[in-house]
Amino acid sequence: MSEKVRHIVSLSGGKDSTALAIYMRDRVAEIEYVFCDTQKELPETYEYLERLEAFLGKPIVRLNATMGFDHWLEIYGGYLPSPNMRWCTKMLKIKPFETYVGEDRTYLYIGIRADEDRQGYISTKPNIIPVFPFKKAGITKEDVFRMLEESGLGLPKYYEWRTRSGCYFCFFQRKVEWVGLKERHPEYFELAKQYEKFNAETGVRYTWSQGESLDALSQPERIKQIKIRHQKAVQAERSLRPNRPLVEILNDVNDEEDGDFCLMCHL
Repeated sequence: MSEKVRHIVSLSGGKDSTALAIYMRDRVAEIEYVFCDTQKELPETYEYLERLEAFLGKPIVRLNATMGFDHWLEIYGGYLPSPNMRWCTKMLKIKPFETYVGEDRTYLYIGIRADEDRQGYISTKPNIIPVFPFKKAGITKEDVFRMLEESGLGLPKYYEWRTRSGCYFCFFQRKVEWVGLKERHPEYFELAKQYEKFNAETGVRYTWSQGESLDALSQPERIKQIKIRHQKAVQAERSLRPNRPLVEILNDVNDEEDGDFCLMCHL
């Protein structure tokens, strides 16, 4: 009996993994598409995945149907994930994917571009083999934008105010993106606030945005300060290459409060 070989693109709802799905559609007939659903994604992400699914003509397998973020938050004693303790990535992205793959020999196609110096998620399981089609083909960010435009999908609508996919309360969000969440989805901002807590015994405050509660961040004067700082960063970036589209500038801008990001979630 021959060994089962699988080919998979793991989608995040971001531009690069979406472009990769488009790129691989006609190159590997038996390609699979999966999405690890935290059950806390933005509505724009779910809408974008539905449109992508229609374009691909093949279902996107949704993982974590019964064990989303709230389940694992309870398992971890109510402690919010953070840059130093990314249990959300481990339990909601990596483990569900590895369980889905099992022991099958699997080629995992990763949307790292040729103009990037990073690796992305690489499993420690020997049966999961990373493949980087964009690096091999020399595909850059400009090519990704072109592919999305030519497909008719364009960019997900959250790119109007946010530069990455992932949970609406992702702790890697920039301050200005938290402001965007408050303005675009005030109901989600309020839900995110409810997860924050203060331990009266230890004096420790557990917040999404490091060093600042969402209540403090949402004060009018603080919002004004964040927007001014971000605008200065955008103007500085625009002065380097004035003819670039705004979405590219927003994706590259690096203000003083910019955060890191998780490749498994935001690719």
